[in-house]
Amino acid sequence: QVQLVESGGGLVQAGGSLRLSCAASGRTFRSYAMGWFRQAPGKEREFVAAIAWSSRATYYGDSVKGRSTISRVNAEDTVYLQMNSLKPEDTAVYYCAAATTWVTPNAPNEYDYWGQGTQVTVSS
Repeated sequence: QVQLVESGGGLVQAGGSLRLSCAASGRTFRSYAMGWFRQAPGKEREFVAAIAWSSRATYYGDSVKGRSTISRVNAEDTVYLQMNSLKPEDTAVYYCAAATTWVTPNAPNEYDYWGQGTQVTVSS
């Protein structure tokens, strides 16, 4: 069992940056692949980024590629999402998720545990 708590969201102007954090409880965090997804009002949940348990593989959604970096510190049971050059269309609730294994890192149904989400609002 893994519990995930996101933080770091907030209101930021377009062009600004935010770093989201996801703190995990449980003794086996380092064995999980981790992902970030987002969901805007009236839209489907969208893949943002994912990272393998070893950090050797990372994946990004097309909408954030080149502007975001996912990282993890297994010793701290935490995964991060650094987002730069934010745009109003990045406004959404951002969710952290954990998967015991992947076939398709960008598929929400591959993830076993989800956090409650943190709101990111980008003003123009």
